[in-house]
Amino acid sequence: MKVVFASTPDQEQKIQELIAQFYSNVFPLYFTDDDIREFEQQKILHTSTRHFEYFGTLKEAYQVIAGLQTLMAILESQQISDKYETIFVKNVQILQEFGLSFPFDYGHFCGERMPRNDLFSVYTKAANEMLV
Repeated sequence: MKVVFASTPDQEQKIQELIAQFYSNVFPLYFTDDDIREFEQQKILHTSTRHFEYFGTLKEAYQVIAGLQTLMAILESQQISDKYETIFVKNVQILQEFGLSFPFDYGHFCGERMPRNDLFSVYTKAANEMLV
């Protein structure tokens, strides 16, 4: 008999948080607001109840979490190196195996990043907030 542990609500929440971080921290480094809005309409990295059924076990949920974290680490690094391309491709495949759309290849992120000081996006978190 094989014992399988189901994914937890905390893991599902972590996956949602990582996807939100992709939209607020990673995509604005490489794409315009219009592009990112289009990604939302195309449901890139979109999850639904059906997706959580795909990664319904602890192992599968951790694979998705690790895949998202790995991609973020690569894409947020100061310089994107060709040595990470194999790791990038493998983690994109993991996400796609579980039904998450990530239609980008490594070349989409190898160009120039948008300079941080010129980065004004509705998707990035505000540097500071005033309570009124």
